[in-house]
Order: sequence, then C-alpha cells, then structure tokens
Amino acid sequence: MNEHDADAAEELADRVRTGDLRLYELEDHADADTAAAARRRLVEEHSGADLSTTAEYALDAEQASESAIENMIGAAQIPMGVAGPVTIDGGAYDGETYLPLATTEGALLASVNRGLSVIDDSGGAAARITKRGMTRAPVFRVSGIAEGQALADWTRDNVEKLRAAAESTTSHGKLMDVTPYVVADNVYLRFRYDTADAMGMNMATIATQAAADVVEAETDASLVALSGNMCTDKKPAAINAVEGRGRSVTAEVKIPREMVEKTLKTSPEAISEVNTRKNLLGSAKAASLGFNAQAANVVAAMYLATGQDAAQVVEGSNAIVSMEAREDGLYAAISMASIEVGTVGGGTKLPTQAEGLDVLGIRGGGDPAGSNADALAECVAVGALAGELSLLSALASRHLSSAHEQLGR
Repeated sequence: MNEHDADAAEELADRVRTGDLRLYELEDHADADTAAAARRRLVEEHSGADLSTTAEYALDAEQASESAIENMIGAAQIPMGVAGPVTIDGGAYDGETYLPLATTEGALLASVNRGLSVIDDSGGAAARITKRGMTRAPVFRVSGIAEGQALADWTRDNVEKLRAAAESTTSHGKLMDVTPYVVADNVYLRFRYDTADAMGMNMATIATQAAADVVEAETDASLVALSGNMCTDKKPAAINAVEGRGRSVTAEVKIPREMVEKTLKTSPEAISEVNTRKNLLGSAKAASLGFNAQAANVVAAMYLATGQDAAQVVEGSNAIVSMEAREDGLYAAISMASIEVGTVGGGTKLPTQAEGLDVLGIRGGGDPAGSNADALAECVAVGALAGELSLLSALASRHLSSAHEQLGR
C-alpha cells in the first residue's frame, strides 16, 4: 500500500474511532481495498493480531464486497491441490479431468488421488443426476386443521398461479412443484425449482416470496416465515435424504479383483464387509443421516475450490455408499441426495474459485442450461466415491494409521 493509500486508510479508521462511521459503512466513503485496510488497522489495534498475511490477496475487493462478504479485511488462504486425472462417463460430464480440492487436512488429497487412480485404471466412473430441484418452504399460520386442509387443497389446485408469480421474479428459475405439509395449525409449502446453472438459493427465496404473497392475498393463511425449515437448508434433515435437494447424483465403478488385490492391498470381500459393518450398520446404530465414511471431506474441499456455499456440506454429506463383492471384482457406488452446487453466481465469480471451475472446464452457464452445474455435481460424486474406496480399503487392509504416520499428519 502506498503512502497516499495508507493515509486514506488511517483517516477512515479514525472516523470509526470517533464514532463518525460504522465498520459496514466504509465502502460508502472509499474503495473496497482502502476500506479493508482501515478495518485491518482497527482490528489489529483491538486484538494485537498481525494481519499482514490476511492483507495479501489476489481477488478483486470491490467485487468480493459487493457479492461475497461484508466488513472485508482481506482473505483467508486455503491450500488447493488436484487429484486425478480421472475419466468420467456422466450424463453431463464426459471426459478426463483433474479434480480441484481446497483443504487443510493432510492426507486427504493423497487418499482421493489413490481412489481416483484405481477408478481410472478400471475404465473410469459412471455418474448420473437422478433428480434436481432447489427448495424453499415457507410456513403459514392457519386457524386450525380445517383451514390447513383447505390451504393444502388450494395449493394443489393453484400451482399454475403460484408458478406465474414465482417465475415473474427470474429469467432462469422454473417452479417444478409445490408440496403442502400440514402440522396442527401450520402449513408448510415446499417449493421446488429448476435453477439452471445457479445453486439457486437466493433465486428460490425471492421467487417464493412472490408466490407467498399470492397465498396470503387469496387465502386466509398468514405467512410466518419465508423459511419454515422444511426446505431444508444447512441442517441435517431426513427430507433431503428422501426427497433430495439441489442435485441428487450417483457415481459408480466396477474394479477388477486383481486391481483390488494389487493396488488396494485387500479383497473385494474385505472392503464389502467393512462397508456393511461400518458405513451401513454402524451408521444405522448411530441414527446417522449419512451412510458413508468420509464424503464430507471431498464435498467440503471441492466446494471451497469451486466457490460453493461451504455450509451446505451438511446436506452434501448425506450419502449412501454401496460396496458389493462380485466374482470378477468389486462394485462400488455412492448416492448423494443433496449436492447443492452452481457454476454461476455467488462465490463462483471470485478468481481462485473461477479457476477451480476452469480446471473442470465448466465455469459459467452450460449449454443446455443447467448442464454445467449437473457436471459439477457428477465430479463431486466421483471424487467422493474415490475417497470412500481409498479409506475403506485402508481400513480393510489395516493401513489407515500407517498411511497417516508416513505422511506425517
């Protein structure tokens, strides 16, 4: 920062000290970089921290402040690597690619890389989107169960009216359906949208507000909250496991027996047993909503690398792993109910994250619309499958602790 910029930042910080400005108002009086520098000074004074590394960033502070963050002071750097390459035969992604992953967990990339190597040597993975739709579920207050039933019936009869209102707010979102749920004197309407290549949470929220206005105008119901938690966003929920949210995607691979024995140092039967006793029975006993070993690791790392909402790893890890020993080898699959991703909007516009999408070749809108986000979901699923294969085989061969020890983690 040059002397002029430093003086401007100090002047701005002083206006906060005197109470003339609040932290969130600084971009109204200076460019985003100067505002961030002023905040760093204030935070350093308050905490005694040295934020010189936080101050080093390559992103456009103006863009980030407008779309990604408030009260910006700099950027957090997360190591980013790649695993692969791997061949994917998907409904949307077809070809060979490296998978970008950003993480601070040592050994994760090595684990995923080992799984991808085995998948690729087996001819690659198949992947398909089985369902799509971003949801928002407002809750309405009614006078009692009779009015609740009436509102549910009205909703089923007036989907086209609700669709017209919702779709008037967006040129990309399409209302797919609305499902009513009646609980005492509450009615929850779960709206489901095709949001094309956007993750679509904001799109769904704005569209649902317009539809909710119609409900209030034409019925006796009163809107209590635009989100009634039956959406369900960023919380463990069985409804997402059953009905899906965002993209529901499955990836699979068939690994020859010889490769399991030679590369993974175990047998199809041993991997299948570990999966059954750990991922299936252990998870059932724990009443887990995820029947997998480490899906969240890959979901989080790929979300961070490609500009997704990292908090949605909660739903993203809601996955079921299948491992079946067959005479000729191992059938491995992962079914992920709620992969909520996009290739346009939000964090995908930030430079590092945009480059992560470029590694996959799917930045921006797809042709047809939605195909790039579908492709990203397929890539996440293949990465998660690789992680499951690697970890389960390490457990089956009892090499897990030695692998971590060897990598110094």
